[in-house]
Amino acid sequence: MSSAQTVTDPDVPELLWRPDPAEVPHTEIVAFATWARDERGAPITDVTDYRQLHDWSVSDLEGFWAAVADHSGVLFHDRPTATLGSRDMPGAQWFPGSTLNYAEHALTPGPGRQDDNVAVEFVREDGLERTVTHAELREQVGRARAGLVRAGVGKGDRVVALAPNSVETLVVFLAAASLGAIWSSCSPDFGARAVHDRFAQIEPAVLVAVDGYRYNGKGFDVRENVANLARQMPSLRQTVLVPYLDEAATLEGTTPWAEFTAEPGPLEFTAVPFDHPLWVLYSSGTTGLPKGIVHGHGGIVLEHLKAMRLQHGLGPGERFFWFTTTGWMMWNFLIGGLLVGATIVMYDGSPGHPDLGALWALAAKHRVSLFGVSAPYVQSCMKAGLRPGDDHDLSAMKAIGSTGAPLSVEGFRWIGEAAGKHIQICSVSGGTDVCAAFLTSAPTVPVWLGELSVAALGADVRSVAEDGTDLLDDVGELVITTPTPSMPVMFWNDPDGSRLREAYYEDFPGNWRHGDWVRRTPRNSYVIYGRSDSTLNRGGVRMGTADFYSVVENIDGVADCLVIDTTALGEREEGALLCFLVLDEGVSLEEIEPTLRTALRKELSPRHVPDRFIVVDAVPRTLNGKKCEVPVKKILSGTAPDRAVSAGALQNPESLAPFVELARS
Repeated sequence: MSSAQTVTDPDVPELLWRPDPAEVPHTEIVAFATWARDERGAPITDVTDYRQLHDWSVSDLEGFWAAVADHSGVLFHDRPTATLGSRDMPGAQWFPGSTLNYAEHALTPGPGRQDDNVAVEFVREDGLERTVTHAELREQVGRARAGLVRAGVGKGDRVVALAPNSVETLVVFLAAASLGAIWSSCSPDFGARAVHDRFAQIEPAVLVAVDGYRYNGKGFDVRENVANLARQMPSLRQTVLVPYLDEAATLEGTTPWAEFTAEPGPLEFTAVPFDHPLWVLYSSGTTGLPKGIVHGHGGIVLEHLKAMRLQHGLGPGERFFWFTTTGWMMWNFLIGGLLVGATIVMYDGSPGHPDLGALWALAAKHRVSLFGVSAPYVQSCMKAGLRPGDDHDLSAMKAIGSTGAPLSVEGFRWIGEAAGKHIQICSVSGGTDVCAAFLTSAPTVPVWLGELSVAALGADVRSVAEDGTDLLDDVGELVITTPTPSMPVMFWNDPDGSRLREAYYEDFPGNWRHGDWVRRTPRNSYVIYGRSDSTLNRGGVRMGTADFYSVVENIDGVADCLVIDTTALGEREEGALLCFLVLDEGVSLEEIEPTLRTALRKELSPRHVPDRFIVVDAVPRTLNGKKCEVPVKKILSGTAPDRAVSAGALQNPESLAPFVELARS
């Protein structure tokens, strides 16, 4: 139930949604709080008060996370000797001595996971649909598992996929996880270089790839990419081709999917330590090769059970959808719906094909309960004048999830007015680093205009000034003061942990610095103002500048370049993507621009083709040779040059002149 409310306090934003008092006592989060109080002695006097539950969750980490594990029915093979062996950050040791397996939690029969229960509803943009029951999913995973075993895959080996958000991708992931193998995936629309930079560093044993994919009404054959990728990774023992675009597709040197899954096999689960690697996700690659972020079986099981059951109230039989590709951590989050017996709705294609109403029609048809999209998608629907609540039956939709960028105030309003006042707005923020959200929603907490309702249970989220001061109602760095189970167990190829410490722990020792600007309100809600780094986030596809430079600077005629996403922090609409070029003598922009556009579209993505190419004499660099991306972005947004960067810190301070001139014009 939702309600618009007149607020008399000018410092309190408009209340867009509030829980139905009649339903709150029946929520899973209240059931958990009641159990924790009665069975574990949690100091909670009001089981409907989220703040009390959250305070306990961050003040008694051992008690809270042990309660989550027990109440959620985590399937330990070997029981843990403790809940938290060490609480150092980095280096926290969760549930030492325990063993378990992620895939066992997703595939073991239980509520919502009986043989005839629907595990997956798959929809492709061209109308192809497929319903998969849990019995069918288990059989397919057993077959894929047998195929991996024949390829010699075992515990610790890497299995990678260049594949879309499809049933086959899910099947291979679960098969790999069941063996204790390590998973990684990229979307097939990623360019060849971007995929190689990710997969090659983890030296995979098996590559599963599609022949092509569909997007915005067109088919794209990627077999040439697949062949080149296979040639460049000598660690591969087998490449499996899924005929996704063309049922008759073949590729020399690959094993057809039908052959790979021809033989049935037992569905067994290798018990692995709590922190055994489950998958490798990747940073955006802003300062070099994308960092391989490794998450463990146990941390993801625990974090996703908590998020699905308690924060989002998902349970057996409910329909869970998030628009994502396999190159975004939201795919890994979406499939976590299987852990709680929810049916996951997988969509592959453009969110705007044949029009922006496609996803809303899908939500209505499949009676989606939690409907997840990106903030830019909400913005696009709003600008297009859509009213999905009028055009579709969204009565089953309890909540709309939004992430990928801050959701604008106008976006909040539009959801309530155009989608439905009964829908809870779950604006969340976290990311690839933890494959979860630090800031989220709860079924027992209201939604205030423009705000993320709560810090996630178990996450002690602070807004911190540069000097470490804990801020209230002021913008600071988003810092986490206590460890959480899904923080990375390591970075790939980081034996001494130095890169991990540098990424999160150097600025505020002993605490996690996330890289977002945030304000914590007196209501314990939060407002996110965007990343404090220079990541390119275009259309929800996040990529680092290093990926961009590796393409542009390999083009003959380009001596140097600088790319700037001019989108301002907190802006609801994307700014321009600008590429500044230093060209070789005798080379003109007119002759080289078509080559650049083609290369970027092919090697990265269509979203990362700049709006403008601009020729400059030199790229501003620091004394140690680093490109000045953030200072230039500040200058272009109107910041005075002497405030954006110190001239004494630059090799070539005169190089700032064209950027200052552009800002003035």
